[in-house]
Amino acid sequence: MTIIAIDGTFSSGKGTLAKKLAAHYGFGYLDSGKLYRAVAHKALTDHIALDDNVACAKLAQTLISSDLNDPILKSGPVGEAASKVAVHPDVRAALLTFQQDFANKPAKPFKGAVLDGRDIGTVICPNADVKLYVDADPNIRAERRYKELLGYGESITYAEVLAQLSERDTRDMTRAKSPLKPANDAHLLDTSNLSIEAAFEAAKMVVDAVLNG
Repeated sequence: MTIIAIDGTFSSGKGTLAKKLAAHYGFGYLDSGKLYRAVAHKALTDHIALDDNVACAKLAQTLISSDLNDPILKSGPVGEAASKVAVHPDVRAALLTFQQDFANKPAKPFKGAVLDGRDIGTVICPNADVKLYVDADPNIRAERRYKELLGYGESITYAEVLAQLSERDTRDMTRAKSPLKPANDAHLLDTSNLSIEAAFEAAKMVVDAVLNG
């Protein structure tokens, strides 16, 4: 059973990369960010304050797999809310078992798991077989997210997206619990000037080297 942990900044391409790697190796895939988005969506729907650690943690404890399928989780407002919910220690603790169970007990017929997020290689799966940390230039990441949101029909400017991205990076990297940072043994991958396919090939080369080494 193999675990691939992929961490990285927002809109760096780690999600797309993780899905392609999971499909290539026949592994299960979990976007851990969706867990926090689902909790945030529940909080917004139930009019629960995003800075309420205890109430948000209770929502996290009720999360089930089907909650991750709602298309609204991809929206800008839910994404922003998720970043605020994710700073809460009790929320992160509530979601820890969900993620570790997915990694260590992949559903049949999967023989491994790929998880992407902010603390997979450092906290969730510190003993993962392969760890990748994906990043890209902030301006390029903002442009990617801007186009994505326009595709969802949202009304937003590039400047607003860039400001939100900078704020989110700061929040992710400076939170007291499980801050975003590369694991000491992570392989760094900068996707600024890479196509999706080129990033996949670079990541696959790393994975193959580790698994076949």
